[in-house]
Amino acid sequence: MIPFLSIIALGFFLGLRHATDADHVVAVTTIVSRERSIRSAVLIGVLWGLGHTITIFLVGSLIILFGIVIPPRLGLTMELSVGLMLILLGILNLSGMMRWIKQDFGAAHSHSHGGIAHTHSAQDPPEKMEASLGWLDRTFGSIGFYQILRPLAVGIVHGLAGSAAVALLALTTIQIPVWAVIYLLVFGLGTVAGMMLITAAIAVPFVLSETRFARLNRILATASGIISLVFGLLIVYEMGFVNGLFTRNPTWTPH
Repeated sequence: MIPFLSIIALGFFLGLRHATDADHVVAVTTIVSRERSIRSAVLIGVLWGLGHTITIFLVGSLIILFGIVIPPRLGLTMELSVGLMLILLGILNLSGMMRWIKQDFGAAHSHSHGGIAHTHSAQDPPEKMEASLGWLDRTFGSIGFYQILRPLAVGIVHGLAGSAAVALLALTTIQIPVWAVIYLLVFGLGTVAGMMLITAAIAVPFVLSETRFARLNRILATASGIISLVFGLLIVYEMGFVNGLFTRNPTWTPH
C-alpha cells in the first residue's frame, strides 16, 4: 500500500510540474489571451489537460503494456507537430482571427433562426448577414463547440509529443505494468490541476487590462502571439534540422 501511495503522489506532483513546461505555457497563454474571464480561462486549462491526458494514457499504455517502440522519425514528427501548432496559434492570434471569430460572428451576427437568438449589427445589410450566418453554420456549427475543441485539440497534440517520455519514465520507476498505467492516469490528473492553476494565473493580467487598460491588453495579446510564433519556429528548426527529421539520419531522445 505504501509503495502504491508513493506512486500516486509521485505521478500527481510530476503532472503538476509537467504542466509548467515552456511549450505548454506558451500554447495556453496564446489561447487565454483572448479570454475575458478567469472562469473561462480555467475551463481552457481543464480542456487542455483532458486532451493531454487522453493521449498520454492511450499512447503510454500501448508502450507500457505491449512494449511498442516509437522510431526516431515518428517521435520527431510528434515533437514537430507541437511546433507547427504553436506557429498556427501565433498566426491566428496576431491576425486577430480569434477575436474575429468570437466577436464578429459570436455577437454581432445573429438573429433568430429556428428559435436560436442572434444579434445583428445595424450597419450590415440583410443579405450580407444572411450569407455570414450561413457560412458560420456550415463551417463551425457552433462557436461554443469550436471554443471547446480548440484547447482540447492543443492538449492532444502536446500529449502526443510527450507520451513516450512519460511512459518510459513510468517503466523505469515502476515494475508492475498495471501500476504504471495507473501512474499515467494520476499523472494526467496532476497535469489538469496544474494547468487549471496556470491558466487562472495567466488570465488575471489579461482580464484586468481588458476593462481598464485596453491598449495594454492588446500589447499583451500581441506579445503572446509573437512568442508562440517564435517558439514554434525554434521547435521546428530543432526537430527538423538539429535532430535531423529532414535528413537521412534522425536522432531522437524522448524528453
